[in-house]
Amino acid sequence: MYLDVHAHFAQEGYDLPLEWERIARAGVTRVILAGDTLEHSRMHQGIAAQYEGAYFTAGVHPSEAASFTAETLAGVRSLCADQKCVAVGEVGLDYHWEKPERHVQQRVFSQQLELAHALGLPVQIHSRDCCADMLAMLREHRALLADGFLMHCYSHGAASLDDFAQLGAYFSFGGVACFKNAKKVWESVQACPAERILSETDSPYLSPFRGEKNTPANIPVIVARLAALRGEETAELAARIARNAAALFHKLG
Repeated sequence: MYLDVHAHFAQEGYDLPLEWERIARAGVTRVILAGDTLEHSRMHQGIAAQYEGAYFTAGVHPSEAASFTAETLAGVRSLCADQKCVAVGEVGLDYHWEKPERHVQQRVFSQQLELAHALGLPVQIHSRDCCADMLAMLREHRALLADGFLMHCYSHGAASLDDFAQLGAYFSFGGVACFKNAKKVWESVQACPAERILSETDSPYLSPFRGEKNTPANIPVIVARLAALRGEETAELAARIARNAAALFHKLG
């Protein structure tokens, strides 16, 4: 049994139900569709309602923080009541671009952490080029993280991994681990505690096959690569990932 804990389908041109049949043939039984806007979260809710094994998260990506309002927060809260909404996300910080301003991203991130805590849900976190500030915010808001959190597509390196793990983080890795020059990610995969590792694709991005559109059907390729990096059997790692996902996402069927 394979799982993809972070993928995007909304407005990405996937041919459903054919794509879902392809995913099932690959042995991928659970896919969590990650929200990055309220609109996309609602679209993922619709997909999750149609397909067995499809789940979703609700949240607003830091790149969209400037348009976040009280009405947006209320919309996210409403989506979280759905039985197939397994987390708040993806939320966090992204300093790769100059906008939105950092204080705006931090405010919106804090609001969504507070929502997740109030609802008893874990959080899927986007964290790019912001390691020091992300750690500082998570430490400041540690009381809000009791239901767990995922560092999706973890990119801050093995040296910082333990700092996040001490706060209770899970870590998901995807197609980048299959790239030829991804030493930083390889080291993180190897350093990740066994009880905290998860698999993702971030579809349609970051395919293990350069130049191709990514799909959750690639999860077996990714897990095989993660297992090779860790010196483990693929089947054993896949089973551990399934247990880890169930531990973090308590609404995952």
